[in-house]
This record gives sequence, C-alpha cells and structure tokens, in this order.
Amino acid sequence: MTFQRLAGRSLQTRLALAYAAGVYAAGVFVLVLVLVPLASVDAAAPKGRPSSGVTTGAGRGISLAQLLTGSAVALAVLIPVALAIGWFVAGRFLHPLRAITATAKDISAGNLHRRLDLGEPTDELTELGHTLDDLFARLQASFDAQRHFVANASHELRTPLAGLRTLLEVALADPGADTGTLRSVCQEALALGEHQERLVRALLVLATSERGISRWETLDLAQVVEGVLASRRDQATERGIDLVERLNPAVTAGDPRLIESLIANLIDNAIRHNRPDGHVEITTQTAGTQVTLTVTNSGPVIPDSQIQRLFHPFQRLAPDRHGHGLGLAIVNAVTQAHHATLTTSAPPKGGLSITVQFGPSGDERAIVPPKRSPTLSADSRRVDEPGSRLT
Repeated sequence: MTFQRLAGRSLQTRLALAYAAGVYAAGVFVLVLVLVPLASVDAAAPKGRPSSGVTTGAGRGISLAQLLTGSAVALAVLIPVALAIGWFVAGRFLHPLRAITATAKDISAGNLHRRLDLGEPTDELTELGHTLDDLFARLQASFDAQRHFVANASHELRTPLAGLRTLLEVALADPGADTGTLRSVCQEALALGEHQERLVRALLVLATSERGISRWETLDLAQVVEGVLASRRDQATERGIDLVERLNPAVTAGDPRLIESLIANLIDNAIRHNRPDGHVEITTQTAGTQVTLTVTNSGPVIPDSQIQRLFHPFQRLAPDRHGHGLGLAIVNAVTQAHHATLTTSAPPKGGLSITVQFGPSGDERAIVPPKRSPTLSADSRRVDEPGSRLT
C-alpha cells in the first residue's frame, strides 16, 4: 500500500525521497562503522576501569553513551537536510523535463513551428528534447503538405463541378434547345463526369499508397508490364507513338495492385506527355539482388529547374498540359510504400526517363529502404525523400 501511495506522487517528490533515503542510509552506515568498534572495545574493557570513549584535546573524554546520543541527534537533523537537498537537486534535474512538457502542451496543429531548443549541456533530457524537435519538424512538414494537398485537391475537384453546373444552367436557360443540343450537353457532362471520376480514383490510389502495404506477394514486373501494355497499345497507335519493350524476368515482392498502378501511371505519363511519332521504351531487368523498371519517353525538353517542381501533386509543366497531375505522385507514393528507389533524368534532347529499383522477392524485409536525403544532380533527380511527390 505504501508503494502504491508513493507511485501516485510527483516525480520530484519520489526523487527527493530517494535522494534523502540514500543520504540518510550513508550517514547511518558511517556511524555504524564508527560506533561498532567503540562498543566492542567498551565491552572488552575490565570492570572497574572507565569506559572507552573519545578523548578531546583538553583531556576530557566523551563516553559511549554521549556519543550515541549525539549520533542520534545528528541523524534526526540529517532527515530534513537530506530532504531539502534532494528536493533541490531533483528540481534542477527535472527543469528541462518541465520545459519539454510545457512546450509540448502548447504546441498544436496551428503552431507546429514552436521548438524546445533546450541547448546545452547535452544529456539524456536534452537529447529527448532534440528528438522531439525533429518530430515536430516532421509533423509540421506533414501538416503543411497535407494542407497544400487538400487545397489543390479541392480546387481540382471544384473545376469540373463548376463546369458541369455551368453547362447544365446554359442548357436549361435556352428555351429553344432541341434534342441535338441536349444530347451534346449530355455528352459534355459525361466527359466532365469521367474526368472527375478519374481524379477521384487517382486520389484514392494515392491515399492507399501513402497508407502503406498490407500484403506482400511475389510477382514478375515483366508480366505486369505486358498486361498494362495490352490495354495501352491502341492509344499509343492513335498518337503515332512507338512502344519498345525490353522485358526480362524481374521478380520482386509487393502489392500487385499498387505495382500495377505504378506501371500504368508511368506508361500513361510517357504516352500522354510525348510528341507525335515519338517513342516509349519500357525495360525490366534483374541486377544482382535488385530488380529495376525503367520507362523512357521522348517529348519536350524539361528544364532542370522544373524537375523538382514536378515532384508535387497537381503540378504540370504548362497549364495546357493534359491529365490531373497525380500520375507520378502515385508512382512516388507506391515507390515509397515498397521501400524502393525512384530515379529520374531529363535527357537534353527532351523527354523523361524514370527508373524504379525494387528489392529481391520472397522477403519484404530484405528491401533496402531509401535514404532520407535525396541526391539531386544537374541531369538527374533521385526521389526518395519522405513527403516528396511526383506528378
């Protein structure tokens, strides 16, 4: 019961009691070391002789009984002194912890810019403070990215809805609208609905990818690419784009649906942002314990200054570019979910080359996680920083 009541006390109280108990025990131990030998000498002295004691400089002695009485008084005085010292020392040690607690209570989603900044000296508590500062920084970046994403998503979703509403209002306001006019309006409304449906589906895939992978299966990237290309050949033929396949067995482990979405978005992006009579080259291969997927397409020249901007959702090279701006964002999210490595490069002649490197099959734990800090050079961009996005 005593331990339960003590556990309900503050940490400073418990530390002060622990310090005081240690000091008091040390004092008792020292007195025992001194008094026990004196008591043994006193018991061994012959009767009739004065009892042993401590002799002062004036030649007067202190009896054992007086020494015991003085020791008892000293121990009684030591209790409050030890408690006061223990309370003071515990307060000094817990001061950084109180600062951490107060700042952590004050930090919310609205002021994640606050930091603890405990400074020196470096000890366990200041190290905890630095760790929390890093955590707050990551949370701030995550909240900022989320707010930015929600704002962009709401804008992208509002645009087709506004267009649909305007289209219907104009058709209803025309008293002379005939069947052909209404049919044309319905076709345009269906097109806007399909665009909105694709956008919502892309947002769902992106959210699913960022949530992580719940199941791992062994699959061959070459087979998945063949299945995706089967449904894209007609689109490529209509645009006069030549599809070049170099598919070698590339067995890895991952979520089949997410990897299929990654490959589909890579190929769709390569076909959509291409030039007439251009080409798309898809390569799968195994190199040691790693398997790679590379999609290279011709197209307009991408300035080096624009590559990093394309790593964010709803970003396009030009306002008139087609698509919802989430294709490569999904690719990046799926890559991070599989702990793979994504590398991009923009050839001087135009176009884009994207390589995704997966780990070996059979054991998802063997997949090497990407580094936190991306390495960006003049002609290539490695996307492996948490929170980054591609479009």
